[in-house]
Amino acid sequence: MVGLLKTIAIFIIIYYAFKFFSRYIAPIFLKKVIDNVEKKYKEQQQNKYEEETGKVGETVIAKKPVEPKEGSKDVGDYVDYEEVKDDK
Repeated sequence: MVGLLKTIAIFIIIYYAFKFFSRYIAPIFLKKVIDNVEKKYKEQQQNKYEEETGKVGETVIAKKPVEPKEGSKDVGDYVDYEEVKDDK
């Protein structure tokens, strides 16, 4: 009987501790995590923007992209064959 009461008391304590944590501690923790993720995202976007536009006073030479060479489109596969004469 005493063991059952201890078990019930432990479950009640764990329940209220979890309730307290989820109501007061978890939002603070989640806020900090979200702020860190947001800060990293903004830094990545800023770095990407700087790479695209270049630094102030920097000279950028844009080159024309190399177009792949195309062969003639009317050329098919080469098939090596032997003519056989039919003497009928």
